[in-house]
Amino acid sequence: MNSLGKLIIVLGVILIIIGGFISFGSKFGLGKLPGDIYIDKGNFKFYFPITTSIIISFIVSIILKIINK
Repeated sequence: MNSLGKLIIVLGVILIIIGGFISFGSKFGLGKLPGDIYIDKGNFKFYFPITTSIIISFIVSIILKIINK
């Protein structure tokens, strides 16, 4: 049960960090970086934040490495 508690705490911290990125990320330019794909043609809109996804993945990986030490 001890490892289950740690897992729940880690998942909670990750959700808080993701929530912070969603809430405050646009103020820092996340979602509108060079490399993010945005296509707008008539009534068709497509948005894929490839660069933003890579940056968020990198930050989450660093945080998980720190937590697992």
